[in-house]
Amino acid sequence: MTDTAGTARVPTVDDEARFWALVETAWAPLGPEPAALRRALATRDSDADDLDPYALDAWLAPFLANLRALCADLSGPELTDLDRVVERKLYDIDRRDVQAVTDGSDDGFLYARGWIVALGREFYEAVRADPTMAVVDADCEQMCYFFAHLHAERFGDWSDTGSGISRESVSNPTGWPPED
Repeated sequence: MTDTAGTARVPTVDDEARFWALVETAWAPLGPEPAALRRALATRDSDADDLDPYALDAWLAPFLANLRALCADLSGPELTDLDRVVERKLYDIDRRDVQAVTDGSDDGFLYARGWIVALGREFYEAVRADPTMAVVDADCEQMCYFFAHLHAERFGDWSDTGSGISRESVSNPTGWPPED
């Protein structure tokens, strides 16, 4: 699906703001410990090894449950708009330099990017700017297609973002230029 001019659809500023606000709202009830760890991960020296990023894994299921509850009344188009944001965020960090830090097969790298997005805007932007901020072998598969799955559950079909891009690994040609 494209817009009426036949061009690929990109997330709007409002859709991105809504997405990141939902992510933060879903994390908020989980308390100060995951908030402090997410902030520390985003602001640390990338060489620091005094943090246990995998401690956040214990909060991923409650975070996703909170996010699901926040989206309970959203329409099909709203879920599609949010899915388009996730798709774009995953695409933008689909880069060789990020994969070199996170490791993983194609699926594993997709799930690692899902973890980066799930941790929120501050961590996402830190990794986007400096891939060494990423974490090896961290994953959140559910985040990768979260809104698409909600759309399918509620409306019986997979949402079409109309973006013309793919969230799958190694699909962003800018992020995977030919090696010398």
